[in-house]
Amino acid sequence: MAKCAFLGLGVMGYPMAGHLKAAGHEVTVYNRTTAKAEAWAAEHGGGFAATPREAAEGAEFVMACVGNDDDLRSVCLGADGAFAGMAAGGVFVDHTTVSAQVTRELYAEADRANLAFVDAPISGGQAGAENGVLSIMCGGDDGAYARAEPVMAAYSKICRRIGDSGAGQMTKMCNQIAIAGLVQGLSEALHFAEKAGLDGRAVVEVISQGAAGSWQMANRYETMIDDQFDHGFAVDWMRKDLGICLKTADETGASLPVTALVDQFYKDVQKLGGGRWDTSSLLKRLRALD
Repeated sequence: MAKCAFLGLGVMGYPMAGHLKAAGHEVTVYNRTTAKAEAWAAEHGGGFAATPREAAEGAEFVMACVGNDDDLRSVCLGADGAFAGMAAGGVFVDHTTVSAQVTRELYAEADRANLAFVDAPISGGQAGAENGVLSIMCGGDDGAYARAEPVMAAYSKICRRIGDSGAGQMTKMCNQIAIAGLVQGLSEALHFAEKAGLDGRAVVEVISQGAAGSWQMANRYETMIDDQFDHGFAVDWMRKDLGICLKTADETGASLPVTALVDQFYKDVQKLGGGRWDTSSLLKRLRALD
């Protein structure tokens, strides 16, 4: 069992850190709002620290799941950052969805400090985190990944190293690109069924068993039909992720016309006041056009 730190206790990080503790690891947590860290420690019996550096002191593995590029830099770097507290040879595992650019920057900073850095963004949503069945796509050195993978097993269903530093984040971009088109397609199908006077549940029962089936369909169609969107992965976060995808596409020369269009549809959802709605709220946008 390993000595671990977990930085960031949002809807994903809170249960992920709990799974580490339940698996027998020694866990110290840090959160920008200290009350959340105190609550986690009271619930799970681990420790909490006032700064990332304090949380990381003596840890073999430091996991992070924060908001964006700047948040990640802030917990890694500086006098109170995790890198300053980690002992030589420690492994930093980043579960945040960020740009490949900041990943490579921090990989280089970690290397200069004789630390390892693995980019390991996650997919599976809040339910996946709570149930410990996340999909984890990783980039970084073979040796660092091999050391971290058994620890990540506490909250993963599948965990794979895709390539060198940044490959995990690039794979997460593929994930978000695929989801954007799927959710729009599902929204249009349910909207069409409504307009055609069909029973949406009966329609999905049939088409979900064929080529149209998907995770989004299986897990979101009922709440979409019921106009319930106060759960799951927020539109604001999806737009952040799609912004990273589109910027990277410009840099690599990839063409993402559908992703760019769906990103604008999510902008419409934000204008409806749905920044915190689940990403399946694209259906609500279609309904609002009626």
